[in-house]
Amino acid sequence: MNLSEPVPAPTVEQTVGKYRWTICALLFFATTVNYLDRQVLSLLAPDLSREFGWSNTDYANIAAAFQFVYALAMLFAGRVVDKIGTKAAYVMAICVWSGGALMHAFSVPLGAAVGALLGVFGLSVAPSIAGFMLSRAVLAVGEAGNFPTAIKATAEYFPKKERALATGVFNSGANVGAILAPITVPILASIWGWQAAFIMIGMLGYIWMSVWITLYEKPEQQRRLSAEELAYIRSDAVTAPSVPGVPTGQSKVSWLQLLRYRQTWAFAFGKFMTDGVWWFFLFWLPTYLAVQYNMKGDAIVVPLAVLYSMTMVGSIGGGWFPSYFMARGAAPYDGRMKAMLVIAFFPLVVLLAQPLGAVSYWVPVLLIGVGASAHQAWSANIFTTVSDMFPQKTVASVIGIGGMAGGLGGVALTKLGGWVFDTTKAQGNIGTGYMIMFTICALAYLVAWSVMKLLVPRHKEITDL
Repeated sequence: MNLSEPVPAPTVEQTVGKYRWTICALLFFATTVNYLDRQVLSLLAPDLSREFGWSNTDYANIAAAFQFVYALAMLFAGRVVDKIGTKAAYVMAICVWSGGALMHAFSVPLGAAVGALLGVFGLSVAPSIAGFMLSRAVLAVGEAGNFPTAIKATAEYFPKKERALATGVFNSGANVGAILAPITVPILASIWGWQAAFIMIGMLGYIWMSVWITLYEKPEQQRRLSAEELAYIRSDAVTAPSVPGVPTGQSKVSWLQLLRYRQTWAFAFGKFMTDGVWWFFLFWLPTYLAVQYNMKGDAIVVPLAVLYSMTMVGSIGGGWFPSYFMARGAAPYDGRMKAMLVIAFFPLVVLLAQPLGAVSYWVPVLLIGVGASAHQAWSANIFTTVSDMFPQKTVASVIGIGGMAGGLGGVALTKLGGWVFDTTKAQGNIGTGYMIMFTICALAYLVAWSVMKLLVPRHKEITDL
């Protein structure tokens, strides 16, 4: 050994351990299952639409039922997570959403029962539509718990400088789910029928739950976590000033209290403007490829797999990107906002998807892939702005408020899409409808960033809750 050579400094993992990344891996797989369950319907939509005679508006109503219930459930999910804790909240959430996923297989008989009940009140809904709307609603209630719980777990297990990266890593599970779904769902449906696809994918959640129960505890109670790693996780904790007569860390924080802060409104507006874009890509892309390029069944597997593989780069890269600015002296929030401004320009390429689509279907697939990748990079950062500024006990509640806003934005964009597509289809030019929707998706991020920056021009941590 040459004694003149410098000895490499030990890494953080070597000195304090890395169990927190095991927790991140659990969150990654939960998010993967979450998106697998969510995407089965969109992949089967062209076939189900033919089988049950759904219009674009009918499909939009089924998709919007999920988003509307998801939006409402997100508001309460955050409160439940803050109240019962991360471990129990995830168990509850995945039990409900896996049950909802399984219900899809029985949507027609369930819809007949719902239709009979509605008939008593003089209402008439097709059994297939009623059944799928009910199943989507139950799925939405459970899935609403995923992100508030995952963000809270990230805030518990990671220091601020690592949270965006950890969020980007677990959030990439959405991309993996979106990649695996078009590979597995058409095959399962073609061999065993569409009902089996819902059942087999839905069962995955219960497998994950057993691992979660075994491996997760709060950091202070986690025997697998070293004292050094716990100290590292808590290294940038801010102690809130005490309130006379109220035990520290135990005071309840109401929604109205949270709504007093511009930080809450900035997060909520950012989610409202941009979540719908991801929903639009997730729910409408298989239909877009079927309508515009006559691609059906297995034909869409490779394009969708390529597109969602691209989004993994955005999710993980977007989580790393703010560290570039933080290393140059920016506060966490300021670094994230600089990164988000750069990210907000990338979706503009989606404006070219329809004009250049005549060249090849790969042109819109790749351009939309850039836009979807930018969304995941944006998402990794906007989630983390909450834990940058709010105390841990309120993180899930604020995420819930923003999640509700994002869900309502998704409902609005989905319903608008259904109406635009049916209208332009009736006029014999559905391509114009896609151009309209792609334009909205492309501009949403710059609008969101501008308003967020106006509401919170600089980093200000909240310490009075």
